Amino acid sequence: MNAAHSMIQEFKVALSEEKLDLNALRELCFSGIPFEGGIRALCWKVLLNYLPLDQTMWDSFLKKQREGYSQFLKEMIIQPGIAKANLGLSREDVTMEDHPLNPNPESKWNNYFRDNEVLLQIDKDVRRLYPDMAFFQWPTDYPCQLILDPQNDYETLRCRVEQTTLKAQTVDRNRSGVTNVSSPGKSLNLYPSNEYEVLPNGCEAHWEVVERILFIYAKLNPGIAYVQGMNEVVGPLYYTFATDPNDKWREHAEADTFFCFTNLMSENRDMFIKSLDDSQCGITYKMESVYSMLKEKDMELYIKLQEQNIKPQYFTFRWLTLLLSQEFLLPDVIRIWDTLFSDQDRFNFLILVCCAMLVLIRDQLLAGDFTINMRLLQDYPISDVHTILAKAKELQDGS
Repeated sequence: MNAAHSMIQEFKVALSEEKLDLNALRELCFSGIPFEGGIRALCWKVLLNYLPLDQTMWDSFLKKQREGYSQFLKEMIIQPGIAKANLGLSREDVTMEDHPLNPNPESKWNNYFRDNEVLLQIDKDVRRLYPDMAFFQWPTDYPCQLILDPQNDYETLRCRVEQTTLKAQTVDRNRSGVTNVSSPGKSLNLYPSNEYEVLPNGCEAHWEVVERILFIYAKLNPGIAYVQGMNEVVGPLYYTFATDPNDKWREHAEADTFFCFTNLMSENRDMFIKSLDDSQCGITYKMESVYSMLKEKDMELYIKLQEQNIKPQYFTFRWLTLLLSQEFLLPDVIRIWDTLFSDQDRFNFLILVCCAMLVLIRDQLLAGDFTINMRLLQDYPISDVHTILAKAKELQDGS
């Protein structure tokens, strides 16, 4: 029996327990999870605290969660879209309060137009998800029937984007909160012609599903809403669930991704909230932690980076907030995430991985000047993630 086959067997045995042993599963997953038989997708759902450990509860739990997600779609996309399609003007009960031109900031139309700004930013970002892979442009086998139901005559997200793009100025809200406004003329050419074409009615591309997940998340979490980069965090999750070889799971990739993303963000969201940057849970503290760990593990390299005035925020900001999703190819990102998700203190292990990435290119960094070193850190040269993870483990074990 070859190693891969015996590893799959080990996972099957661990996952066949009626009540899963989380510590044993974490230990198995730490060294990488097989894709076969949907094992990875299932393990991620457990590791991200979505699925309960008691398997006898799964059916009723999943039914409840997926119905809950459908409810979100109705309340946050379909009903406002119906109201917009009817403009609420044909109804008897329309008051000035509900009129689209009501300037009151509390009016529901004001919220509707404010949501459109968020939607436009999400739309722009999700169309660019993994451009070197065709997957996100392909139609999903399971388009959301609720959204496509002809009974619902409403303004879809797709429609809202087209309308808003035509009418409004394009607003870019990036991580630093800076707003760039470009002229409406330019916004017509937001997407070059080779970018994602919108599919015919009745079909949905995978990127449209991701757009919907992020829009619902933004609506339910107004304190953080949507920040550029969240698309890079949700992408690998959705890809893993939407390519699950098991149809019964794949069919519900959208709802399951939404809840797993929400759980992951509840641990990671502080890194996206600017007002928390300098608190212990914020990004500044995490970036400094990479350097304090480096100082402990490799003083010579630490001193060199300090002398060259290479600050951790120049490169670790992206590494940490996006969980390394921009530094490696998608299959490698997914492999790193197997380990990150299985480590109980996953964001501490992420700091170890970042430190390992520095130590592994120490000779080049010690020999390079500021410009060469910045280039190395912005475009990390090692693509073998197994070497990086092994090094991180070695650092963790203190050797």
